[in-house]
Amino acid sequence: MMKKTHSKYALIIGGSSGLGLATAHKLASEGFDLCIVYRDRKSNAAINEAAFEKMRSKGVSILNFNKDALKEETINEVLEQLPKKSISVLVHSIAKGSLKPMASETGMLSKADLDITIHAMGTSWWLWVSSCIKAGVFASQVRNIAFTSEGNQKVWAGYGAVSAAKATLEALMRQMAVELAPQGISSNCIQAGVTQTPSFAMIPGSEQLAAMAKKRNPFKRLTQPEDVANAVYVLTLPESQWVNGNVLKVDGGESLR
Repeated sequence: MMKKTHSKYALIIGGSSGLGLATAHKLASEGFDLCIVYRDRKSNAAINEAAFEKMRSKGVSILNFNKDALKEETINEVLEQLPKKSISVLVHSIAKGSLKPMASETGMLSKADLDITIHAMGTSWWLWVSSCIKAGVFASQVRNIAFTSEGNQKVWAGYGAVSAAKATLEALMRQMAVELAPQGISSNCIQAGVTQTPSFAMIPGSEQLAAMAKKRNPFKRLTQPEDVANAVYVLTLPESQWVNGNVLKVDGGESLR
C-alpha cells in the first residue's frame, strides 16, 4: 500500500518497455510516485526490478504488478491498493495485438484477432479510466493520456487490426475529453513518430519503415522513447491544463512529409 498523501501519483498501464517504461523513468525523475501494471516473462524479472530500483533511487515509491492489465480482476486488485483521490496522471501504453494480413492464404486476420487487438490497444483504456472513476482513486485534476501512431491513418502491412484499435483509441479520447471534463479529467493522445520499441520491431517490414521514417524526418533521426516521455511530462504540468481532446504529434515533423 502506498502511504504518502500527496497527489503526485501516476498510473502507467504497460510500463515495462518502450514508451511506457521511458515515461515511468521520466515521471519518477520528476517526483511522481508510480503504480506500474505490465505483463512480462518471469525470465525478465531481474531486468524489470533493476528498472524499478533505478526509479526508486529518485526518492519515489513504486508499486508494480506483473499481471494481465486486460482482466477486470487485475484492475480491481490494483485499484484496491491505491489511496483514494491519489492518481493525477494515467498513461495507457498497452502494445498487444495481431499483426496478421487481411489477404493471405494462411494466417488471415480473424474477427477474434480484431476483437483482442481493439480491446487491448483501444477500449481497455476506457475500462481503466471508468474503473478509476468508480473506485474514487482519481485526484481533482487528472491528465489522461494514451499513445497512438501514424498508422491510424496510413496503411502498413499487417497493421489493419492495430490501425482499427488506434482509431478506436482516438474516438474514445474525443468523447472523454468532453464528457469527463466536468470531473477535472483532460484526455489527450500522443502520436509518436516511428520509434524502435520492442512492439514496433514486431511489425512486418519494420526495418524498412524505420529507414523511410528517418529519411523523411526533418531532423533525420527516429523518435526516441525519451522524446515521447518528455511530452507526457509536459502534459502533466499545471500550464497544460487547457490542453484537452488533442492528438499531439511528437515526431519532429516526420508526419508532415
